[in-house]
Amino acid sequence: MAELTISGDTHPILKDDYASEWMGIEVVALDDGHATIRMTLRQEMLNGFGMAHGGMIFAFGDTAFALACNPASPEPGDEGTITVASGVDINFLKPAFRGQVLTAVANRRASTGRSGLYDIQIYAADPSTGMPAAELTAPAVPAATVPGELPTDIAPGELVAEFRGRSRTISKK
Repeated sequence: MAELTISGDTHPILKDDYASEWMGIEVVALDDGHATIRMTLRQEMLNGFGMAHGGMIFAFGDTAFALACNPASPEPGDEGTITVASGVDINFLKPAFRGQVLTAVANRRASTGRSGLYDIQIYAADPSTGMPAAELTAPAVPAATVPGELPTDIAPGELVAEFRGRSRTISKK
């Protein structure tokens, strides 16, 4: 289980991130080029069809992307820069519903100069079992031994969206 919910002590970009705070995002793991976060879908996050609003799924993936792109402790000399999205794509694969726990796993795929490429998988699981209600026989999650693997207490559930982000490091203004 993660040690705390959104806090500037976890990552400096979260200090004034009121959207992520409102969403109830919990930081599970952070590493260079990697972030794992989770949240529970609430009623006010649903669309008129009773499923997660696409904008909520997108915002959730975008937070994981931002955490993976920006180091929690910048290297000396990098304090004057931030990494932002230069473009993103999202593919919604399956719906997610109220009460499900979403987990986003963000990983850097490539980085050169000031540009980067990140993949973020977003999963939905039933909170009582950790697995999607329709697939309770899914295989167990592997132990987290390298960045990008989920901690052993996280059963991600069913893949509901794939988010690909392109990043660019720029000067702080």
